[in-house]
Amino acid sequence: MPSSRDREANRITARLGRYARVGGNMSGIAAKLAAGRLFGWDQDPAKNAAAIAESLGELKGPLMKVAQLLSTIPDAVPPEYAAELASLQANAPPMGWAFVKRRMRAELGAGWQGKFEQFEKEPAAAASLGQVHKAMSLEGRMLACKLQYPDMDSAVEADLTQFDMLLALHRQFRPAIETSEIAKEVGARLREELDYKREARHARLYASVFSQDPEINIPQVFEELSTRRLLSMGWLEGRPLLTYRQEKLEARNKIATVMFKAWWHPFAHFGVIHGDPHLGNYTIFEDGTEPVGVNLLDYGCVRIFPPDFVEGVVNLYHGLLEDDQERVVAAYETWGFEGLSKELIETLNIWASFIFGPLLSDRTRTIADGVSPATYGRKEAFRVHQSLKELGPVKIPRYFVFMDRAAIGLGSVFLHLRAELNFHRLFNEQIDGFKCSVLSASQNQQLELCGLTAET
Repeated sequence: MPSSRDREANRITARLGRYARVGGNMSGIAAKLAAGRLFGWDQDPAKNAAAIAESLGELKGPLMKVAQLLSTIPDAVPPEYAAELASLQANAPPMGWAFVKRRMRAELGAGWQGKFEQFEKEPAAAASLGQVHKAMSLEGRMLACKLQYPDMDSAVEADLTQFDMLLALHRQFRPAIETSEIAKEVGARLREELDYKREARHARLYASVFSQDPEINIPQVFEELSTRRLLSMGWLEGRPLLTYRQEKLEARNKIATVMFKAWWHPFAHFGVIHGDPHLGNYTIFEDGTEPVGVNLLDYGCVRIFPPDFVEGVVNLYHGLLEDDQERVVAAYETWGFEGLSKELIETLNIWASFIFGPLLSDRTRTIADGVSPATYGRKEAFRVHQSLKELGPVKIPRYFVFMDRAAIGLGSVFLHLRAELNFHRLFNEQIDGFKCSVLSASQNQQLELCGLTAET
């Protein structure tokens, strides 16, 4: 019977084999596309997209986050590719107990088990970068211990190489978007997610922002039980968000209202967003059977924006609301868009009007407003795609990437809850009296308090 060390070696060898196989598959697909273009062979975009998705799906690691993020940006990849990528799931196999013990020893030392009253052998959750174990501190506090899988730095670099290859395919055959800034932003944020010390600082930032808000719970970080690859936080009890889908409208609206605040308040007042509003990152705490508020569980993907970018978002909202094209153009320039022709502005307005649409009408409505959730945003994405084909290549600025991802993700939460709210009034509550100078001062104070700096 192979030893645990042998099994670990086999696991790493298998992973390297998958990377090599995926790289070979991607190269084969690229060669097929190139030959088809050269000789005029008919191409089946749906089959090519399915082949790429199948190839990437073998990794079942951090690249899944990248692929799903790409699927939300109009024409970052062709529409048929976006549909396939959106279906991929990050589903890394969990580490066994022998493996977990070695990883914990590497992080906390040989006597690591003596630092806990108890530590559950089976993971409570497994994701793309690590897995979570429920534990109890020596003081009797329940903990969520997020332990990173081994060798994830090289795994992420390998996945980003495949990501670059995917973007290169698109640049070669469908050059509507220039993706260099997208690649830089995705790479920077994904590498940040590997640093659990940084995630701990993000959690402290959110704890400070919502310290006086009884509707939003932030887990406490236990520094003495945390490292760069191990993050121990307080365990927050709550129901999964999706279990409320069939609850009464009042309960669903309550949860959606708190979620709106949990996302937009940090952005409007401190220039910070949670860039991965995945449904599994939230649970709901109750008073009896009634929802009271939201537990925010994960802080790996947090983006800190410069204040002038936030000002650009506010200006774009007012420009669209008041049909002030000069203000709209100034906002796009602040975001980092270049070469703003009349046609490009009109194209950007299609997507902006979709993203901001629920915020622009002063009435109670669903997020989709009569559109089937299955087709929500598809019409707008198709129109943007068709226009960019004529105008491209258009460089997408890096600030756009996670702003777009987060907005689409938050909209998905409202779709699942079937919430009916006045999103216009909720948004205006957050930006009322907005001043860039005030945000800048507030941001600097909070970041300094938590040992963070604004990223560009």
